[in-house]
Amino acid sequence: MNHGLHLKGESAIIPEMKKQIAISAFIVIFSLLLFEWRGIDLWFQDLFYNFELKRWIVNRDKAVLKFLFYDGMKIVFILFVSALLIALLFFRKKKGICEYKPGLFIVLYSCLAVPLIVGGLKAVTNTPCPRDITRYGGATPYVTVLEKYPETFRQGEKVECYPAGHASGGFALLSLYFLFKRKRNRHIAFVSVFVMSWMIGTYKMMIGDHFLSHTVATMLLAWLVILIITKRVHAYFKGVDP
Repeated sequence: MNHGLHLKGESAIIPEMKKQIAISAFIVIFSLLLFEWRGIDLWFQDLFYNFELKRWIVNRDKAVLKFLFYDGMKIVFILFVSALLIALLFFRKKKGICEYKPGLFIVLYSCLAVPLIVGGLKAVTNTPCPRDITRYGGATPYVTVLEKYPETFRQGEKVECYPAGHASGGFALLSLYFLFKRKRNRHIAFVSVFVMSWMIGTYKMMIGDHFLSHTVATMLLAWLVILIITKRVHAYFKGVDP
């Protein structure tokens, strides 16, 4: 991800976006293939599991942590998207809204598209969570996203763990980078959302809900989707062919 990508003007951003989209798509594919080497995920996930006590180092039933990194984050995200939608529907002629309208549309579309795309992928990948696999006390063999289950394994219901769904809302907010006009504010927004999203992702790993690759995939895919949306929104407001 290129943190130095500037909103340099409507005439410059579309060619720049094409380059950034191509680079990001390559990184998504490279990351997918890299994590097919299962040692990365298992080594990292072992850090969060106590093999002697046979439990995760963070208890998923702890109410405070669950609210901070799960339920509370979902509520804040839903309220934020709702406020954004109301602003663009009912206050679109206000000066502040008009001034930031392209950026607001980028953020809104990203917050809708990223979770939907990630959720759609989760429904078809059939990749287990750490807590599902035999290594951590579950009943499912460990397979990567491109790997088939052993022929001897008889699966009941499909599992939906890849990519990481809960962190998708957080990573969708990386689109705030394209809302602000000042470079300093863009970087503050990007770093703040990046840290917050990885706090959510790490919590989900520490309770056995996701592998590292699941969260990395969501982050990279979210950024790719954001770039595509940014390119198309700026093309629309400029009136050029995206």
